[in-house]
Amino acid sequence: MSSLLPLTSRLLGVSRRLMWRAAPGVSPLLRLTPAAPSWVAAVGKKDLPGLPVLLEDELEEQFVRGSGPGGQATNKTSNCVVLKHIPTGIVVKCHQTRSVDVNRKRAREIMREKLDVAYKGELSELLVKKKESMLKKQEKRKRVNENLEKKRLFKKALAADTKPEDDTV
Repeated sequence: MSSLLPLTSRLLGVSRRLMWRAAPGVSPLLRLTPAAPSWVAAVGKKDLPGLPVLLEDELEEQFVRGSGPGGQATNKTSNCVVLKHIPTGIVVKCHQTRSVDVNRKRAREIMREKLDVAYKGELSELLVKKKESMLKKQEKRKRVNENLEKKRLFKKALAADTKPEDDTV
């Protein structure tokens, strides 16, 4: 009996701690979590936080049948999303997946990118990143070509050194 006393006291202590941490009279499962801040502008693109915010009042959304490969799954379902930004007249059509929710999210991402380019022009983050990647690609291609040229010249010099010379006098 004496060996059960420490075990029961440990169990009671654990249950007391759990009860103490819980709010009185409210189940832990029913506690309200604080609402997310409403000032979060860009949710998806972490590397492009400066994209404009879309206002749902300025968007006109339609669901139409998609086109392209897919057969009956494409021809009978209206999961293609067409978004129109009313102030600018920019239209985005997205039919990348079979899910309407995913297509809606992707259409809004594409719309934000297009609005960024329309509003900022050459200074838009999207075009700046694209130019940077093109310059990096050109530099890499230039280094690769230089290395190939060095290797070709090195092989040519080795071939010239290994040829038997005519030293007959």
